Amino acid sequence: MDIYESLCSPGIELTEQIARQIFEVLSECGPIVVIMDSEGNNWPSDPEEFAKLNISESFLKELCAKIDDGAEPVVTEVNDCSVIATQLATERSNCGYVIIALPQYSPESTLVNIDLIEMLLNQIGLIAKLIEKNHFLYEVQMKHYRLCGQSEIALN
Repeated sequence: MDIYESLCSPGIELTEQIARQIFEVLSECGPIVVIMDSEGNNWPSDPEEFAKLNISESFLKELCAKIDDGAEPVVTEVNDCSVIATQLATERSNCGYVIIALPQYSPESTLVNIDLIEMLLNQIGLIAKLIEKNHFLYEVQMKHYRLCGQSEIALN
């Protein structure tokens, strides 16, 4: 069952697993992506660069509140950095939020590239859905194995 270990670790919540998978495919020179759960825990793709942006936790909470109120995606600016935020949800779970930070981008230049940014956000959502679906299939498979094991014990 090693194939599922990285995606189905029981001690790691879904949001963190999504972050791990997304960060593996991001380029080093690309945007800074932050995955944030509903409790405020966040996982930045590049913690050092994200720390340099000086984006406060209260600012992140304000972004999340705007998203919860229905404004999505949120495009704003903080400390000479353009920020885009949206909800991260699958068919079954509200996983939190995706925040993309683009240092030295103005909101205007961000809006010029909004189609590419929305494509990135959609891909992140797709990754979340696939990880959740993988979890579901893994659980069904384990349930099937348990039932088969119980049937074998009953036959003996």
